Amino acid sequence: MQQKKKEKKDPVCRASGYRVFIHGPQALLLPGGRSDAMANPSPAKSMGDPGITPLSPSHTQQDDTDGVESQQSFVVVVAIDFGTTSSGYAYAFTKEPECIHTMRRWEGGDPGVSNQKTPTTILLTPDRKFHSFGYAARDFYHDLDPSESKQWLYLEKFKMKLHTTPNLSINTDLHAANGKRVKALDIFAYALAFFKEQALKELSDQMGGDFDNNDVRWVITVPAIWKMPAKQFMREAAYKSGLVSRENPEQLIIALEPEAASIYCRKLRLHQMVDLCTHTTQNGFSPTDNGGSAASQGDRYVVVDCGGGTVDLTVHQIRLPEGHLKELYKASGGPYGSIGIDYEFEKLLCRIFGQDFIDQFKIKRPAAWVDLMIAFESRKRAAAPERTNPLNINLPFSFIDYYKKFRGHSVEHALRKSNVDFVKWSSQGMLRMSPDAMNSLFKPTIDHIIQHLTELFEKPEVCNIKFLFLVGGFAESPLLQQAVQNMLQGRSRIIIPHDVGLTILKGAVLFGLDPSVIKVRRSPLTYGVGVLNRFVEGKHPPEKLLVKDGTRWCTDVFDTFIAADQSVALGENVKRSYTPAKPSQQVIVIHVYCSEKESVGFISEPGVRKCGTLRLDVSGTESAAPRREIQTLMQFGDTEIRAMAVDVSTGRTVKASIDFLSH
Repeated sequence: MQQKKKEKKDPVCRASGYRVFIHGPQALLLPGGRSDAMANPSPAKSMGDPGITPLSPSHTQQDDTDGVESQQSFVVVVAIDFGTTSSGYAYAFTKEPECIHTMRRWEGGDPGVSNQKTPTTILLTPDRKFHSFGYAARDFYHDLDPSESKQWLYLEKFKMKLHTTPNLSINTDLHAANGKRVKALDIFAYALAFFKEQALKELSDQMGGDFDNNDVRWVITVPAIWKMPAKQFMREAAYKSGLVSRENPEQLIIALEPEAASIYCRKLRLHQMVDLCTHTTQNGFSPTDNGGSAASQGDRYVVVDCGGGTVDLTVHQIRLPEGHLKELYKASGGPYGSIGIDYEFEKLLCRIFGQDFIDQFKIKRPAAWVDLMIAFESRKRAAAPERTNPLNINLPFSFIDYYKKFRGHSVEHALRKSNVDFVKWSSQGMLRMSPDAMNSLFKPTIDHIIQHLTELFEKPEVCNIKFLFLVGGFAESPLLQQAVQNMLQGRSRIIIPHDVGLTILKGAVLFGLDPSVIKVRRSPLTYGVGVLNRFVEGKHPPEKLLVKDGTRWCTDVFDTFIAADQSVALGENVKRSYTPAKPSQQVIVIHVYCSEKESVGFISEPGVRKCGTLRLDVSGTESAAPRREIQTLMQFGDTEIRAMAVDVSTGRTVKASIDFLSH
């Protein structure tokens, strides 16, 4: 990337710019150049994108809160931690920002499992109407007669579908426990509507009257490694649920889970955490050290957010005087959450009882399958490195009964005949697993996390790390804690907050109260558009040559807006100008491309893909000017990107939007 040029703020754009949200991560996504040649398709058919001839691009830096904060004032911030395995909400009144309230305790729960949050489970009636969420959904579904339960639609662990679906769209489907398909957007909207109702009811009870939703700033947490389509999908679900309206998009903020955790962790006092190196809550600091908080000016630390579906890693540095945060390396991670252990358990059951039986059992007795996984969950939490006694897992009666009908012999017979010698049958009707057998179910997931951490710590940007904060529900696992300790070998202090499962939730509330707390982020990808450049012999490939009106152009040139892992300051702008191909043109549509590579030459290179569409609605801005210039100003460095556009000759606002969801 070229050095950014400092420019004066554009008074026309500042005064009349139309602000919209562009859904996506902390990256610049907006294309550059002039669109004079848009009507002429590129002869290089590689990507089918028309060439755009660029005007001079520019970056501007401006006051980081300028235009980022909305003018609207909110009475309360409510954050929803929409997790893969469990979810919840927390809130704080803007007049009492230090006092974070977590949601009322949920009805229901499992033995040995804390219910500060509720399971991310949802139940629809046979005619696809919302019935219940969380423990209520699970318990009702469990109590249904097996013949009835096949008609009801029960979903769990569905959040990961947004990460794993390659061409995510508004029409993406999910599969309920009975195998039936439902629209993902409906399910996410139902869940958000449930949390809206719960939170507003609690706020109304506190205030002694109906609480107005317009007084709430909502925050929804998502993994930092999620791509732009998944983030936009969550916003679309929020609109559909009535959480916020399209007319007031700034009422909703998308927060990145490890960032939220980081915001919370930097304020932790010594009595609020455990240092794994010493297993004390005092961490060996003197009481005068920074007023009793762990992290101080200049400290560099890694947050490892270990959730149900994903593990997210961020690297931050604290900058004083205000304690703002700077991201030192782009967010990384992968689908290495604790549900990976559930899949390993399922694979183990398939080895013992046969894939064909397990597949049939899940469809024919879906509620009993849920019961079995609940039983496994509580034993999974009892796994520890030093454990010597076996773990017993209850098999539901319907599992034992259905297996006998399906195979013609008993579960006990299957265990004896299988080659799995570390799982036995106990006379109380339980699977008895040796500690080594349970630990082996953790191994693939933990190995992924350790490999990722090892690679992260080898990056030159990730040096002199004082602390590693382990957060998220999976962080409570003694097996994971030991593996991280063994990998770090004392290089950094491993800190676990006491309320590790609520860290993200509380941090998301703090983020909603002050979204400008993270001043510098790193772009996860390289973004740009395809443009036409003057053809240079010897530099450009001959197959990219396009001759137009006697001028030799090189097509498919990748005009970079931001490179992968480039620092992006909050409020940093990128400016591009476009010209409609015809005076009568109503809409300019430009394809946005991205790549994981830092340096990209052409949009036709391997690894470069079309990821979004920039749309400029220029209708109603016609002028007598011989050549209309539409200036687009993008503000990024946030969890989502904002844009505004203006017709330079008339000073009129032009609607600008970007879409990342496949249609």
